[in-house]
Amino acid sequence: MNLSLLINLFIALPLLGFLISLLIPATKEITLSRIAFTTAGLNLLAFIIFACYWGFAGFPELNIKDIYLYESAGNSFLLDFYFDKVTAVYMLVGALLTFLITVYSRYYLHRESGYKRFFNTVLFFYLGYNVTIFSGNFETLFIGWEFIGISSFLLIAFYRDRYLPVRNAVKVFTIYRIGDLGILLAMWASHHLWHENITFNKLHNAILVHEHLQGHTAIGVFISMMILLAAAVKSAQLPFSSWLPRAMEGPTPSSAIFYGSLSVHFGVFLLLRTYPFWENQWSVRIMIAALGLATAVFSGLIARVQSSIKTQIAYASISQIGLIFIEIAAGWHILALIHFAGNAFLRTYQLLVSPSVVSYLMREQFYHFTPRRDVLENVLPKSFRYTTYMLSLKEWNLDVFLNRVIFRNVKILGHQLDFLNMKNVLFYFVPVYFMGLLALNYRDSIPVEMAFILPILFSLIGLLMVLKSFSERSSPILAWMLILMNHFWIALAVSFNEKFDMEDTLLYLSGLTMAGILGFMLLKWIASREVKAFDLNGYYGHVYEYPFTAIVFLIACLGLMGFPISPTFIGEDLIFSHIHENQYLLAVINSTGFIFGGIAIIRIYARLFLGPHVKTYHETAIKSS
Repeated sequence: MNLSLLINLFIALPLLGFLISLLIPATKEITLSRIAFTTAGLNLLAFIIFACYWGFAGFPELNIKDIYLYESAGNSFLLDFYFDKVTAVYMLVGALLTFLITVYSRYYLHRESGYKRFFNTVLFFYLGYNVTIFSGNFETLFIGWEFIGISSFLLIAFYRDRYLPVRNAVKVFTIYRIGDLGILLAMWASHHLWHENITFNKLHNAILVHEHLQGHTAIGVFISMMILLAAAVKSAQLPFSSWLPRAMEGPTPSSAIFYGSLSVHFGVFLLLRTYPFWENQWSVRIMIAALGLATAVFSGLIARVQSSIKTQIAYASISQIGLIFIEIAAGWHILALIHFAGNAFLRTYQLLVSPSVVSYLMREQFYHFTPRRDVLENVLPKSFRYTTYMLSLKEWNLDVFLNRVIFRNVKILGHQLDFLNMKNVLFYFVPVYFMGLLALNYRDSIPVEMAFILPILFSLIGLLMVLKSFSERSSPILAWMLILMNHFWIALAVSFNEKFDMEDTLLYLSGLTMAGILGFMLLKWIASREVKAFDLNGYYGHVYEYPFTAIVFLIACLGLMGFPISPTFIGEDLIFSHIHENQYLLAVINSTGFIFGGIAIIRIYARLFLGPHVKTYHETAIKSS
């Protein structure tokens, strides 16, 4: 039996199940649920058989990197799949829990209006989960990472006729994009450190890693810090812990599979997968352990005072993941994997029985509650106890901290860019862009200092357009066009580094242009019909009257974000590979533009199509689920 070829089966099964589920009518509940748990069940059964053969073969590490999506002179983009003991544990836990959740959801969501959407999204998430855990390089991992991000957004906003689920879905996606920034910059720096799309399998070559890091200590630490940033965001470690309880606005089964067991442990997976790279960087190991310890302490305190059982479980899970971070930093990988599996199964069970537990505890506390008299905290000063209690009750203001430090400042800056209206963009910035194209043709005649400044200048113009789009409230069309123009500025800026093949530039801009035009046409169509409910000041719920338009616009949004459904995703990798290793500022500006552009795009979609419908003849749901 060829074990390497069988790995493709674990990607193909969820993909096939997802595609089939799209074709099933929404009224066929039994068929939809059967496709979901059959897909997960077959994947679980196939893995058990695969694991037996793999064990008899001596537990070899398997690597497949023969799926090239794109090749050009000096550049290649390949799907690389890798299987080892870490993948085996994640695969077993993921397949088993997904199977259980799909069986549970079959009855839990019976007669829900979004029954089909739920199972479509769960199968899409499972596809992204498998792509991520089988990924053998950063490019493949980022594909699965993006799948998981958008499926998280859709599941949190499952009750799309309610205000809080939609609002929290946008908030969670916004924080997720900070983690994407870490992955993008880690990919960019890795290109220059290794001069290739390095595979995780090669990282186990200690001599190779030592040789490359010996003369490039700074870039090695930078890559490790970006990996830690991505892991901290994905696993809700400090200061990003506040997003996990907000994600509980989705249905209980999705809360269990996403935020109790699988998705929230991807930061752990990323650290385990990249451990051979940073294991000798003791400063990084100390930072990971310190972050895990701080998260475990503060999350434990917060969990003890929460009144919502879902929030208690969320913070308890975050606290345990903090301990897993410490175990990974100490090199105790087997213990970390056992801890991951135990935490995943426990939190899934707790979340699934949480409605029953709430009913039971209310009855017990009402009739039989007796407070504990002798507890350890009583030896602490009252002022300290009361202060800690109040701060924990407010979740240590983590949500306020992120909003004030990052997002509020970005909005303030965006509001200072009101001169970026459609008229000024057309009359001033479009001519500047064509002047930039002219300068590109005569690049060899430009002074060296000017050639160094122009890429940063053009990227900065694109970033300003994204920031304006992020803060724009009145015109969705203006916000959309500014995001599209940002990508053109990025392409122009990076082109000054070296002469792109026209094929590379077209690859990057083709998907963006098609998605941009499609989205623009749909926005104009909606604007012509909803004159009084066409801005970004609220949530208007147009999906109820224009469901097909909402689906097509979501696809356009994904295309403009560079989601792995168009050539632009490969083009992004090419763009970053052409940014030189000494151009940290240019890399940060471009990646920040990508990140905030994605946030602005999802914000446009959510505010126009999700939330309670603006028209009074539609039923208005309660704010929270």
